[in-house]
Amino acid sequence: MALSQPAFDKAPIRSRPWMATVLLTVGVCAILLGIGTSIVTGVAHITFGTVWESIVAYDPGNDHHVIIQSLRMPRALAGVLVGAAFAVAGAIMQGMTRNPIADTGLLGINAGSGFVLVLVFAFFPWLPFGAIILFSFIGAGLGAGLVYGIAFFARGGLTPLRLVLAGAVVGSLLSGVSQALSLLFQINYDLAFWTAGGISTAEWFQVSVMLPWIAGGLIAAMAVSRSVTILSLGEDVAAGLGQRTKLVKGIGTVVVMVLVGASVSTVGGVGFIGLIVPHMVRFLVGVDYRWIIPCSAVLGGVLVVFADIGAKMVALPYETPLGSIIAVLGVPFFLYLARKERRELS
Repeated sequence: MALSQPAFDKAPIRSRPWMATVLLTVGVCAILLGIGTSIVTGVAHITFGTVWESIVAYDPGNDHHVIIQSLRMPRALAGVLVGAAFAVAGAIMQGMTRNPIADTGLLGINAGSGFVLVLVFAFFPWLPFGAIILFSFIGAGLGAGLVYGIAFFARGGLTPLRLVLAGAVVGSLLSGVSQALSLLFQINYDLAFWTAGGISTAEWFQVSVMLPWIAGGLIAAMAVSRSVTILSLGEDVAAGLGQRTKLVKGIGTVVVMVLVGASVSTVGGVGFIGLIVPHMVRFLVGVDYRWIIPCSAVLGGVLVVFADIGAKMVALPYETPLGSIIAVLGVPFFLYLARKERRELS
C-alpha cells in the first residue's frame, strides 16, 4: 500500500537502520527468553525441562503439563501479541497527530472499547468471542471520537495537553458507567481486574481469534509506515510532498481501532505501553516509521511479557494486575513528557 510519492526519499528523515537491526535481533531473543521465563514462573514450580517435555511428549495426566499447555503458554503468547498491538497503535497515533503524549489509554480509546464490551456482556452475553472483538473495535472508535470531538470544540484547539485532559474526562466517564452497568446487570465477570488489565485469563481460543486481527493490523501498519513518516513532518509538508493525508489518517485510525479492539477484548485496558515504547524506539532508531513500527512491536512484546512476570511475582500467591505494574513505569514517564512539552510551549 504505497501512499507516498518518490519525493519522500529526498525528505530529511533521520534514521539508524543498524541500530534498528540490533534492536530487532536483541528484542526477538528477549521475547523468547521472556516466554520461557513466564512459563516457568508462578505458584506451581516448573522447570525448563518440564516445559520441553510438555511440548514433545504431552501427558494429559501430568498436572504440570496441563498448566503449561492450557494456562501459561497462551498467557505468554497473549502478552507478546497485545504488547506489540498497543505499542504500534501508540506509535501510529503519535506519528499521525504529531502529539508526543498520544496513547490509547490516555486518549480514552481503551475506555471506549471496554465500555462497549460491558454493554455486550450485559445485553448479549451469548455472543462468541469473535463477535465480541468486532464490538470492541466499535468501542475503540467511539472513545477516540468522543475525545477528539471534545478537544476540537474546546477553546484553543487540539493541543496535546488538551487531548489528554479530554481523554481523562471521557475515560473516567466511560469507566464509571461501565462499573455501574456491571453492578446493575450483575455481570459475571471480574470487571475490576479486567479494567486494570491482565492476561492471566488468556486462553488458546482467545489467542487464536485475536492473532489474525493483530497480525493483519501490524502488516497494515507496516504498509503505511512510509506515509506516517511523511505525516509526522507536518500536514503542510506532507501535502506538499503529494501525500493524501486524509486517506493516511483514515487507514491509520482503522489500524489503531483493530489493534486496540483485539487487545482490550482479551486483556482489558492496559495503558502507557503505547506511550513508553514508541519514545524509547524513536530515541534509539530515529524518526523513520519504517523502523519505528517493527521495533515498537518487538519492544512492546518484551515489555508486556516481563511486566507480566513481575505481576506474577510481586505478591505471590496472588496476582497483581498487569496494568498496575506498567503504570509504575508509565506515570513518571508521562509526567516527564508533559513537563517537557510545557517547557517547549512556554
